[in-house]
Amino acid sequence: MTLPPLSPARLAYLNLMREIEDFLHYEAELLDERRFEAWLELLTDDIHYWMPIRKNLAFEDRDHDITAAGDVAWIDDDKTTLSKRVRQILTGIHWAEEPLSRASHLVTNISLFNQATFLADPASAYEDGALLNIKCRFLVHRNRLETETDFLVGRREDTLRRVGGELRIAKRKIIIDQSVLLAKNLTIFI
Repeated sequence: MTLPPLSPARLAYLNLMREIEDFLHYEAELLDERRFEAWLELLTDDIHYWMPIRKNLAFEDRDHDITAAGDVAWIDDDKTTLSKRVRQILTGIHWAEEPLSRASHLVTNISLFNQATFLADPASAYEDGALLNIKCRFLVHRNRLETETDFLVGRREDTLRRVGGELRIAKRKIIIDQSVLLAKNLTIFI
């Protein structure tokens, strides 16, 4: 069986998707290895890192099952706040991270949801300031002490921005599948 040749636009798109996947997997590796200062470098200076709260609603209200921007949220941080959280964890005296958590971040189902733009003009994805809107699913496993185990599962909506030729996270919306947070704290990054 012979496969049809791939068009240059399709090859460019596949190359872009591979770059995005590599970037997200690298980010997960940094978080798993607790290399938080290097992780901060992956964020733009104007990052909005937001985890709204899920609500249990009737079927007819299902499109409003997360809190709105500006409303109450589990996390609603900018780069300054994220940097402070990292510095606090790295002191070694953060009460919720003594002893340290062990975490594994799995990222899957990665898709580019403005792909038509880049299929029509593949070079535009590599221009400084280009915005790539990404959706993905995640599973974060955390273990502390002997018996504390948490699973955070959900989806993310990320906006990646090209800065100096490199991808950076400009916006992250984290939607967990729980309406009640079962973890004792949120000292890990998702």
